[in-house]
Amino acid sequence: MTFNGFESSDFETFHIEGLEQRMEAIRTRIQPKFRAIGEQLVADAAVFAGQEMYLHIAQHARRKVNAPKDTWMAIGPNKRGYKSLPHFQVGLFDDHLFIWLAFIYEVENKKQIAERLLAQSDELINALPNDYVLSMDHMKKDAAKITELTDEQLSLTLTRFRDIKSSEWLVGLHLKPNDPILQDGQAFLKLASDTIHTLMPIYKAATT
Repeated sequence: MTFNGFESSDFETFHIEGLEQRMEAIRTRIQPKFRAIGEQLVADAAVFAGQEMYLHIAQHARRKVNAPKDTWMAIGPNKRGYKSLPHFQVGLFDDHLFIWLAFIYEVENKKQIAERLLAQSDELINALPNDYVLSMDHMKKDAAKITELTDEQLSLTLTRFRDIKSSEWLVGLHLKPNDPILQDGQAFLKLASDTIHTLMPIYKAATT
């Protein structure tokens, strides 16, 4: 499949009522696009990271009643899974697309990762573009612009990630459904690849 971009119908998927009906739309509308962009992004991430990377597409297999409010693909260094390791995500809610470097609550060695990032937070985070955002929960839509957080507030987010078992730390980009770049397949692929490249110093700081 040639990736020609995301459409409004992709985001409207999350307004479909019913678990099976919404999952069918995710499988037919969105997952083929994840597979189409995944090969390129996995290859780019592997070059940037200097290690083999693998594509994982969320299957939402544990859901029995409630339909998912978002869906995503993940890129990480383990062929068997991604949740226990730092990884990159591209995904959609109904009102935005996200590109994350994600440290979710299942990640191993949370304290060590947080300490590494705290030690270099000024250098790593201040180097990020002004439109990047930070989230503490991958299940919520809310995110704060990096530029709106003080150095102390940024440090507190990492301290919370370190000290609270359920806490998460995600950094990257949000794009609105009407952003023109989403309708241009090659432009979006470049943006996603550039975002992974921009976030790679944080990934490396956390994993080495």
